[in-house]
Amino acid sequence: MLDVQNMNLRYGQSQILFDVALQAVTGKITALMGNNGAGKTSLLKAIAGRHTAFDGDITIGGKPAGKANAYQAARNGVAYVPQGREVFPMMSVQENLETGYACLPKSEHRIPDMIFDLFPILKDFLGRRGGDLSGGQQQQLAIGRALIAKPRVLLLDEPTEGIQPNVIDQIGDALQVLRDAGEMAIVLVEQNADFAYRMGDTFTVMESGRVKRTADKATCSKDDLIADLAL
Repeated sequence: MLDVQNMNLRYGQSQILFDVALQAVTGKITALMGNNGAGKTSLLKAIAGRHTAFDGDITIGGKPAGKANAYQAARNGVAYVPQGREVFPMMSVQENLETGYACLPKSEHRIPDMIFDLFPILKDFLGRRGGDLSGGQQQQLAIGRALIAKPRVLLLDEPTEGIQPNVIDQIGDALQVLRDAGEMAIVLVEQNADFAYRMGDTFTVMESGRVKRTADKATCSKDDLIADLAL
């Protein structure tokens, strides 16, 4: 569903990504790992149209995405859950979810029951302001907002960061449901090696803006990944 080839990206005069390749398959979770500064967030931003790469190719479902901006990337089927969640603090939970309508035709402007099945707390708090939610509740809101757009590719940047263990389990359960539904490819950026290995079907490890290792679960143990991250 997602194929990135020869991705190069700069911030000003500094090159951040060097010939990066990444693939994500429908019905699978690709765990993207690496230490701070490895380029993981920059790669997701490039795929999501938040920062345009100067070189490289992105295809979604076999169709070239070109140098899409964020709106065009969303129309192409890419949904991005950013690090830090970025909910609108003064808007209600319902209004935050409704921002996901932006790239949908008006006839599809509704919140699917599936969102509340995955994250029941959102239904209970529809009238509460986003800024009044706990960090874990905001993370569930950010994921729910991304799902409104019915993505074919779901990008999640550090969804367990600063989240209490019981909510991490809820997020993990939700990702398993989404994977098993077989309707989207999921790319998970994660520093938590235990969570990443539990959720991932394939693994891409980055270091200093380059891909260091790509492997599937059958040929890669958690200890292998930890060793890669430690080097």
